[in-house]
Amino acid sequence: MHELSIAQNLLDIVSAQCLKNGFKVIESVNIKIGKASGIMPDALSFAFDAIKTDTIAHNASLNIAEVPVSAFCKDCNSAFIVEEEYVLFCPSCKGSSFVMTAGRELDIVDMEVS
Repeated sequence: MHELSIAQNLLDIVSAQCLKNGFKVIESVNIKIGKASGIMPDALSFAFDAIKTDTIAHNASLNIAEVPVSAFCKDCNSAFIVEEEYVLFCPSCKGSSFVMTAGRELDIVDMEVS
């Protein structure tokens, strides 16, 4: 379960930023996870909750927004979004020459602190 190490890194990053800016408590963390990132949101949330005790984020909520997979087809010059985790072909022309433009990210959007 690599979500545990991701949760630990996430907690380390937000804690360091919180303390660096003179705050002492993290109330919530908002992140974006791409559907093709290979990260399971439920497992990440579980891991975050398990390791946040005894930290400045002990009462923090982890709010996760999933980003759909989107791509640009080089064959028909169309942009598209799919609900699946992986793109095998362009839904418009069935071509296989495309570039993913979103869906692999793991971004910290912001956090609420006090």
